[in-house]
Amino acid sequence: MQGRKIIHVDMDAFFASVEQRDDPSLRGKPVIVGGDPGGRGVVAACSYEARKYGVHSAMPAGRAARLCPGAVFLRPRFEAYRETSRTIASVFTDYTDLVEPASLDEAYLDVTVNKKNNPSATSLAREIRARILDITGLTCSAGVSYNKFLAKVASDHNKPNGLTVIRPEEARAFIAALPIGKFHGIGKVTERKMKQMGVHMGADLARRSIEELTEKFGKAGAYYHAIARGFDERPVEPFRERKSLGKEVTLSEDTDDERMMESVISGLASLVSESAAKKGIAARTLTVKVRYSDFESITRSFTRAEGIGDAADMLYLAKALLEKTEAGKRKVRLLGLSLSNFESEEGGQRRPVQLKLPFY
Repeated sequence: MQGRKIIHVDMDAFFASVEQRDDPSLRGKPVIVGGDPGGRGVVAACSYEARKYGVHSAMPAGRAARLCPGAVFLRPRFEAYRETSRTIASVFTDYTDLVEPASLDEAYLDVTVNKKNNPSATSLAREIRARILDITGLTCSAGVSYNKFLAKVASDHNKPNGLTVIRPEEARAFIAALPIGKFHGIGKVTERKMKQMGVHMGADLARRSIEELTEKFGKAGAYYHAIARGFDERPVEPFRERKSLGKEVTLSEDTDDERMMESVISGLASLVSESAAKKGIAARTLTVKVRYSDFESITRSFTRAEGIGDAADMLYLAKALLEKTEAGKRKVRLLGLSLSNFESEEGGQRRPVQLKLPFY
């Protein structure tokens, strides 16, 4: 499917940039959007001025404050972010109906056939970026290529306010020189496993067989094998029904320490809450996953009509669910937390609902 033309647009430090746009006194200052640095909140987003100090999203707000003492902390204004996101989405649909939002601040566009009858995806990307800046006052980065993986990697390559194009004939060389941690879809845990295997760059990954990668990483191994060679046939889907949203962590060592497990669950609740808020969704079902030291896995779920609230709400419910397992009596090696059964309007469409980050 190398005849396709895909653009990935990613807004630059979106939440923080909206705050700096709406309050000019914040421009040029390290801005952190998220929880109270004196409590157990997390960073939802931060400006590039704050990133220079090592601050990043999902980091505990208290740690962010220590890294960047002069930072301005702000509570999220999700309605302002959603309103701006809707404005940006209206720009996209002027070019194509094949728009797949990945979150409030990023989207894939298939412009192989487009409303402007322009055969140049690069030209369209430049025009889209200029229009977004003109209409919203915000910058974005864009990646252009023949599939979603490469378009996403390209948009990350030259941030902020950059445009990167990866043509079919350039893909193999670009991927070969790409550090494995820069591959979209390869997280920190997988990155560590790959480096232990001697896979540090795209070229290293491309030398591994599909059999070896599948043995090491299960079904994901086939995906890693494909993207290392520049293949990704996933279509741009204008609407994709999300079934669940969650996080899990394998502990550094098996434990029966209930306080430690509660701390882990608290961290997961913050991460899941932040992710759900960014995507503008809310759910009615919370599930706790426990994997014991003997690799037996169990789940416990709770559903309620009015929906699950913020991280504090999730933590309260998750602790009750954890008590329904044998965690503490048996040692645990993995804990997970997920949301599902998303709130919807009539007709089954998801309804964006504001979630609150924890402010203790």
